[in-house]
Amino acid sequence: MRCKTVRRQIIEQNNTADAIPNFRSLGVILRAILLVNGMALLVSMILANSIQDGLQKMVVASALLQPVLLTSMLLLYALNPILKKIVHRQGIVLVVTMVGLVTLAIQYFGSAFYNPHHSTDANFYLWRNALSACVITALLLIYFRSRTQALSPALHQARLQALQARIRPHFLFNTINAVLGIVRADPKRAEIALEDMADLFRMAMSHTSDLLPMQQEIQLAKQYLSLEQLRLGDRLQVNWQLQDLPDDALIPPFILQPLLENAVYHGIEPLVEGGAIDIKLYRNGNALHLDLTNPRAVLEPRHAGNEMALINIRERLALQFDIEARYTVESDADFYRVQIVLPYLK
Repeated sequence: MRCKTVRRQIIEQNNTADAIPNFRSLGVILRAILLVNGMALLVSMILANSIQDGLQKMVVASALLQPVLLTSMLLLYALNPILKKIVHRQGIVLVVTMVGLVTLAIQYFGSAFYNPHHSTDANFYLWRNALSACVITALLLIYFRSRTQALSPALHQARLQALQARIRPHFLFNTINAVLGIVRADPKRAEIALEDMADLFRMAMSHTSDLLPMQQEIQLAKQYLSLEQLRLGDRLQVNWQLQDLPDDALIPPFILQPLLENAVYHGIEPLVEGGAIDIKLYRNGNALHLDLTNPRAVLEPRHAGNEMALINIRERLALQFDIEARYTVESDADFYRVQIVLPYLK
């Protein structure tokens, strides 16, 4: 089925500056844990008379802090789908209120531990700790919002670079010349090539989403390769290996195509005899793996365009998936391999 007939199941993620953090992201969870414990340690040291006294205060504070932090993160993990759908201000109120109530509940049901002597100031400590938890939560939300605002221009620039990379003039001219070369001898094939090119450019010009179905990305990549094979003929061979690849997997758009473009222009084209590009896509647990290997010309120089495309992909993955995505490159005199690991989203 051609790409233009594929159902466009475009998934819009809430990545605006006013978005509630994704509490199912490992990067968000780790940052929250480290920042909360860091603030607790800082306050303990400020109120302490000595280092030993500060560490003791930190231990005492952790007795309440860690249960509240763990319970709150588990609840936020469970409520994350709801938080992504509601208005930003409502999400802030919900998160702050929930953390405050968790703090009150843990202190109330653990009063025998947190207030063993039934101090007359029990209510003061109860509400003080709940208020402190709300303030810390609000500060965390402000931090994550500020971080998103700081990264938004970089993400926008990355998307712009991805768009510009898709409409490189040499690709357009080469494709048109290849079509002109077969328009009389094989008009049907020329028509299919023009349709493939139109689909690629339409997708590049109109796509504004953060994720799209893996199968659609594969279809676009195959259309691009068919256009290059029109120009290179038998010099370009492609080996697809799709192992245990779920149909509902989602990935960022235009991840495969720039990698393939680099493989063609800097791996296959400089070789007189051409070569084969090996593309391996598979799922392993909660991760999607993308391995792409192409031959490498011994005398092939380093290209700024090649480096820019790879840097662009690396930045997009880091901005969108934080530490949950991995991007590695292996190279030798004879081959060049890119390996990408993404979280399995559906």
